[in-house]
Amino acid sequence: MRSAKDFFAPLAVGAPTPVREVPARPSRMIHFFDPSNEKMAAKVPDMVGVSDVLLGNLEDAVKADQKEAAREGLVTIARATDFGEHTQLWTRVNALDSPWVLDDLTRLVTEIGDTLDVIMVPKVQGPEDIHYVDRILAQLEAKGGVQRPILVHAILETARGVANVEEIAGASPRMQGISLGPADLAADRRMKTTRVGGGHPGYLVRQDPTKGPDGSPDYQGQRTVFQQDLWHYTIARMVDACAMHGIFPFYGPFGDIKDTVACEDQFRNAFLLGCVGAWSLHPVQIEIAKRVFSPSAEDVAHARRVKDAMGDGSGAVMIDGKMEDDASYKQCMVILELAERLSANDPELATLYAQPEQEA
Repeated sequence: MRSAKDFFAPLAVGAPTPVREVPARPSRMIHFFDPSNEKMAAKVPDMVGVSDVLLGNLEDAVKADQKEAAREGLVTIARATDFGEHTQLWTRVNALDSPWVLDDLTRLVTEIGDTLDVIMVPKVQGPEDIHYVDRILAQLEAKGGVQRPILVHAILETARGVANVEEIAGASPRMQGISLGPADLAADRRMKTTRVGGGHPGYLVRQDPTKGPDGSPDYQGQRTVFQQDLWHYTIARMVDACAMHGIFPFYGPFGDIKDTVACEDQFRNAFLLGCVGAWSLHPVQIEIAKRVFSPSAEDVAHARRVKDAMGDGSGAVMIDGKMEDDASYKQCMVILELAERLSANDPELATLYAQPEQEA
């Protein structure tokens, strides 16, 4: 297994840029927990195998007088818990301009670095923030004898971060992915919403007016209203930046825990745009994310039909009256690759995606 020193050797001056090999582990949901909350911490072992990612949150939602308790709680949890093959341990450290982040990184990397998979960095403004974390992690990994590099995940929570998203995505070979942070981003942009993710009834388009008896537009008549997604542009730009650099895009939090219908809609929109997962703030959202970010059995079956019909992926075929060509083939291969990856960790999905045996 490579050490941190081996991993970063190619970053020496004049050396070629290393080939990025981001582990493609299932990360359909990133489930947040507060390590300073004893009741929440006690539930962590039961969440192993249920959630793809368990994230010990040290930043927002942890009060200033509980920061050290949260940090020490995460160390205790990491040492006492076997996360197995199918659940990753992540943490969100405090902001880089806070008085706690250096202690977060030093304590966690040197004490539980071999257990910690990813460090989530909030309020990333530009590539310089990632360079800073990258260099500190390299030093701490060497000091702590960490046997494999800890990856970095950035959160887009500022207008400047969105403007620099392409540079952030390519700032380090440690980059694992990027998440949308809608609440802080809305505040930084001075958007007129207090919601945490999701749409807004004031952000809408309205159906054109129908014509009155005299043929002129009836501007006072009843017209259908369609609520729009405030985050479509930002998510799409984030997805493009991640795809360009071979890392993974995630939707962030959906704050209304009780509105499971709207949460599923928002997660599905993000999935269709290219996100591989979303944040979970409550166990009910874990099941929503698992359902949304796993391809349906119908999609997998259709992808197999296209693959079987097209062979090497060249040319075009007609399936159920629809033309399938090389672009369709590429889309189907994405679905099949994801289904195979998920099946390796989830027996239920393996059964769901199982290819029917051919009749003799």
